Amino acid sequence: MNRREFVSGAACTLSALGMPTIVPASVFGANAPSNRLNVGFIGTGRQAFGSNLPQMMRVPGVQAVVVCDVDRWRMTEAQAFVNSFYAQRDGLSAYNGCATKSDFREVIGNPDIDVLMVSTPDHWHVPMGIAAAKAKKHFAMEKPISISVQQGRMLADAVKQCGVTARTDSEFRSLRPQNHAVELVRNGHVGKLERIEIVFPSDPTPVGVQPDMPIPPELDYDMWLGPTPKVPYTEKRVHDVKQHKLRPNWMRVDTYAQGMIANWGPHYFDAAQWANNSEHTGPVEVEGHGEFPVSLWNTMINFKIQYRYANGVTMSCEQTPTSKPSITYFGSDAWIKVDGYPGTMTSSKPELLTHEPEPGELDFSKTLWDKNDLIAAIREGRSPLEPIEVGHRALSIGQIGLIACRVGGTLHWNPEKEAFEDNNYADALLAAPLSRPEWALV
Repeated sequence: MNRREFVSGAACTLSALGMPTIVPASVFGANAPSNRLNVGFIGTGRQAFGSNLPQMMRVPGVQAVVVCDVDRWRMTEAQAFVNSFYAQRDGLSAYNGCATKSDFREVIGNPDIDVLMVSTPDHWHVPMGIAAAKAKKHFAMEKPISISVQQGRMLADAVKQCGVTARTDSEFRSLRPQNHAVELVRNGHVGKLERIEIVFPSDPTPVGVQPDMPIPPELDYDMWLGPTPKVPYTEKRVHDVKQHKLRPNWMRVDTYAQGMIANWGPHYFDAAQWANNSEHTGPVEVEGHGEFPVSLWNTMINFKIQYRYANGVTMSCEQTPTSKPSITYFGSDAWIKVDGYPGTMTSSKPELLTHEPEPGELDFSKTLWDKNDLIAAIREGRSPLEPIEVGHRALSIGQIGLIACRVGGTLHWNPEKEAFEDNNYADALLAAPLSRPEWALV
């Protein structure tokens, strides 16, 4: 009997008994045919169903063994999704090998789980990431990885101190139009990089004051709130009931997220940092303005922000009620623009669109997809393509831009100290949000 037959057989036997199981990778030893890595999924909303579950389950040598969510309906839907995937893949009449857990601490603390995929609301990312790092669990974390610069620094430091492999889960580095443009810039085909212009997609119309509503019976609302203040439940604060295909409502509430500057920001700011060869630093100056709706959905909209780097490169980003996503790199000799998702590239030099790297040049054409990159990094003992430190640096650009819009005027940023110079008010806004005592970041 080969390994797959053993695993499938064991799963079928336990399925007949109505018992999901987790078979630890250690059972098979280092010389197992695929050296299986067991993955636990924390958070089973839109990103989990739309990308994280199906992509991760297709990586060779990976097994989804547990799904975790504070919403029981979403969790059982995810369990059925996983079980159906493996039954179809392995030609089984039934599969019941995926467990459920409503408390993320049981997943992080399970010694039989090797890797975590964190796809929760943004306000939970850092507490879970630090707990995972302390438990020596490798993980991928959905961007944005934090809701403050100070929080992001705490997470990046914990990952480094604990020696785990952790990846910022953004797929933009794996999209060929995006990495091709960066490749051309880094290889000097636009001349000297001078400026970068970013446009973000528009936001939905903010919703106003909402009535208090009964908490759905399937939702552990207190656990959903976690480290944030206790407030009455209303659907537009959380996510649509018994629905996982729509953008969640919490993305527009600044207690739990930071809006489009932090949603698409980690994609585009990371690409810009990569192109500018400044992944471990950041700009030195920022100014901007934006609108802050007085409503339940109160994250910043309709903004324009300007940045300047120490090397002279300038960067702008903006959002309007009708804007569509793009990033443009302007060099001394040419410009390259990537529109939309996954991206369509245009250039003032059309010959660049088909240019492939020459010997000795940077070549990103064989970049692994994000989930494959994480697993390869774990197996090979290397850094993933976008480690947490790099993801933190990209996100912090959006976060200091958000602060600049709140404070007004030109702010001077020290990327080494991660602090503003001579502006105590702006510095205070870098702090980690206050936590309820039971979830305090210590």
